Amino acid sequence: MNAQTGLTTKIARWLSGSEGAEVPVEEATSREATRNGSTREVERRQDLYNEIGSFLFAHDLDLTVVNFGLALDYITGNDHEIEKAVRAILSERGQLTNGAAEQIVAERHAGEMTAESLSNMLNTVEENLDRFSTLASESSESASDYGAALQAKFKDMEGKESSKDMVATLINLTRSMVEKSRQIEGEMRESQKKTHALQQSLETARKAAEQDHLTGLPNRRAFEARLKEEVAQAAENGEPMSVAFCDIDHFKKINDSHGHDTGDRVLKFVGSLLAKISDEKCHVARHGGEEFVMVFRGKTASEACEIVDQTRADLASRNLVDRNSGERMNQVSFSGGVADVFAYEDAREALKAADRALYLAKEHGRNRVYMASGSDDPAE
Repeated sequence: MNAQTGLTTKIARWLSGSEGAEVPVEEATSREATRNGSTREVERRQDLYNEIGSFLFAHDLDLTVVNFGLALDYITGNDHEIEKAVRAILSERGQLTNGAAEQIVAERHAGEMTAESLSNMLNTVEENLDRFSTLASESSESASDYGAALQAKFKDMEGKESSKDMVATLINLTRSMVEKSRQIEGEMRESQKKTHALQQSLETARKAAEQDHLTGLPNRRAFEARLKEEVAQAAENGEPMSVAFCDIDHFKKINDSHGHDTGDRVLKFVGSLLAKISDEKCHVARHGGEEFVMVFRGKTASEACEIVDQTRADLASRNLVDRNSGERMNQVSFSGGVADVFAYEDAREALKAADRALYLAKEHGRNRVYMASGSDDPAE
């Protein structure tokens, strides 16, 4: 189930990462400060974990993956729709039940394309292709049978039947062949229509499964697939490669102060600014919540850091206005972390390094971009 798969990633993201963090390059930050920042991040995650547990026990909810994910999305504001649905039930009933929690999550993901539905579509396409193959085989066999029947009839009729009888026999054979061909042709046209409709559905499903509905950017699933392709391409071409995380600062305050509609518009605006970076070697995606992720093929970590920082400065200089109230909003900014992919064992480790650099940027004041050093080893 998609919701459970996504949740497993969420839980791992919040509860993992107790090892040391990279030293940012923007300022001469000491390793001691790095360790302190890492400790604070662990404490922050522990506090969140405790808060989720308190929520579950307060409402006597079972310790299930669905309930844990719902609590996480509600407390962090990571999923606006779930947060609003939970608030509505708490306002109306004052208590959240297991059934209500399951219904909220089910309704939230009702429109998503599941692995099962995609599999069913593919199975139907395969069945149509098999039918095409069968029909083509039948058509070929019919033509062969027709030729064999003609040849046999000629031999059988030779010297026995009049020309008139031979013509009548040939006409009957031909009529039978024409009727069979028309039947096969009609079935093939019908199968072709069905297959074409399924191909369109599959394409729509593929786009929906790989696109973030709010920002229009690729989603996490699409990014992970792209990352593998870019790593392989960079390794083959001997190119440098970097990854980056960006996270909007104090996003929950934006939602609390201006409402989720304004928060969504901020997400779309930040996404549009980051999308301007994109080209054939740079890809931007929404990673989840208020976080975005990028891959830069052909760019060193330093070069990628500069590009991301320029976008950060652009955003921080904007005077955004709440469309609903007409009031000027407080400064909207993001923090970022960048890492060199080939400085780590694999791309996943590089992403973790960029993530740790991002949280250090948050710890040291926000509205800045830090670069991972490429090594977690303590100084000797």
